[in-house]
Amino acid sequence: MDMPSIIRSLPKRLKLGMIFSIILLVTLLAINQPLQTGSAPQGIISFQLAATADHSLAILRSWRGDIMIWAHLSLWLDFLFIPVYVITLLMVTNLLMRDRPGVRERNVARWVRALFVCAGVSDVLENILLLNNLNPPTDTLSLSATICALVKYTGLMLGLAGLVIIRAARRHPLAHG
Repeated sequence: MDMPSIIRSLPKRLKLGMIFSIILLVTLLAINQPLQTGSAPQGIISFQLAATADHSLAILRSWRGDIMIWAHLSLWLDFLFIPVYVITLLMVTNLLMRDRPGVRERNVARWVRALFVCAGVSDVLENILLLNNLNPPTDTLSLSATICALVKYTGLMLGLAGLVIIRAARRHPLAHG
């Protein structure tokens, strides 16, 4: 089956979720460009992983002036991105499980769904902590946001690995229907 026919066979909701996820991701990546400075080479991701008030403060100082608008916009837009990507990943999981009645696959899918939801919850908490850490940053908020970011990234990576396992266990193409 070629890629265009695979895309055409996807449920409409999943296609919409994928489209909105990609649009929001590209928008967040564009917003992140002015946030990339010497103190924050990865932009908002550097701020997420700062872990200390001193590091957070150095990043915030490098974002002085109009650049802070982009930091706020990035964090607030991420609140919209979170449910879109979580729901889309849950729909992908459900699609891959559509004709997988095996107990092992259902258990893996249950863990994958839990990992994606955990990543989304961690992302929301992280954004709240980062918004509160904008002025003035504290060690507690910085470290808490970093922990939430690490939980988010770990949940997403393990969840995606679980999707690969579910897909690899399939010895036939997805059933249409």
